[in-house]
Amino acid sequence: YHEEFLKDRVVLVGCPKLDDVAAYREKLAAIIEQNSLRSIEVVYMEVPCCFGLVHTLRQALADSGKDVPVTLTKIGIQGDIVERAPLGAV
Repeated sequence: YHEEFLKDRVVLVGCPKLDDVAAYREKLAAIIEQNSLRSIEVVYMEVPCCFGLVHTLRQALADSGKDVPVTLTKIGIQGDIVERAPLGAV
């Protein structure tokens, strides 16, 4: 996972089930708005609560007013990549 998802990237980690999602949304919108991001990749587990990160990112993108390409990568409970798609496809 380090080579594919972490190396040479800025990494943010969060849990929509246990953390303050409103704060995530606000912080993500500010990060997107104040920086020139080439792309964003959301890597999330296939359990239902983790998909909340995708919803939070969608809202933050809308709040930021920017259009940044987003890739969603779903990781299975066995650690395999289950699905990888652009944001609009999921």
